Amino acid sequence: MSRLSPDKRMLEYALNSACPDIFAFSTTRHGGISTGTYASLNCTPYTGDTAENVCRNRELLLQAMPQRPQELIIPWQTHGTASLVIDTDYLQADPQTRHDRLQGIDALITREPGICLCISTADCIPILLYDRRHRVVAAVHAGWRGTVGRIALHTLERMQTLYGTEGKDVHAIIGPGISLAAFEVGEEVYEAFRAAGFPMPYIAEWRNDTHKHHIDLWAANQLQLLDFGLPATQIETAGICTYTRHEDFFSARRLGIKSGRMLSGIMLKA
Repeated sequence: MSRLSPDKRMLEYALNSACPDIFAFSTTRHGGISTGTYASLNCTPYTGDTAENVCRNRELLLQAMPQRPQELIIPWQTHGTASLVIDTDYLQADPQTRHDRLQGIDALITREPGICLCISTADCIPILLYDRRHRVVAAVHAGWRGTVGRIALHTLERMQTLYGTEGKDVHAIIGPGISLAAFEVGEEVYEAFRAAGFPMPYIAEWRNDTHKHHIDLWAANQLQLLDFGLPATQIETAGICTYTRHEDFFSARRLGIKSGRMLSGIMLKA
């Protein structure tokens, strides 16, 4: 089971106890300095908060972590399926090259210790992966478009190509995101999932109260993990709906696009 840290800045996952050589978390809205729709612990610079606030919030987050990372790496996400490997080539590149490589990236992979991979969400689904055998971690941003494109599966397949990752060795976390009950969609979204071959009776339902189909993004991503061969017992699901619990976690559907984002991160401890 996940639990809130004593300062309420982070949701810490049970995987941290099972695998003490990593640290995985998702931030909450609490314990920062931002105001308005960014209140208060917004650590993402891409949605309109001031650079000063974001910088201070990140420092507060770093101070709260059990081991301070060398850095937080946060991509510029575009709801695609592209992944980036954070290796020595990336880490030794100049700042502009590093910035350019992070554009249009929705998943990060590394085996470098002390580097915290982060993705930003506010209703989309954060997925954190750990290949215990090969000591590789990944952070995946799965909105509905990324989920339709099977970004979780593609990230695992890239880990397999690069490092030999097998499903039996992978532990996964599906972090806070919008739930089926809250995620009503238009018919074009429902059709996109159906056309992509998802089992619609399993991941979707028609709700008479909203006169809309609702999609279960948690289940749709869990299926991709199972398809790769992860045992169900190695998939930890937070089960927290960001839309329902918008006072604790950022929700773009509640607060609008110009609002804060939570970070979900994973790091191999140095």
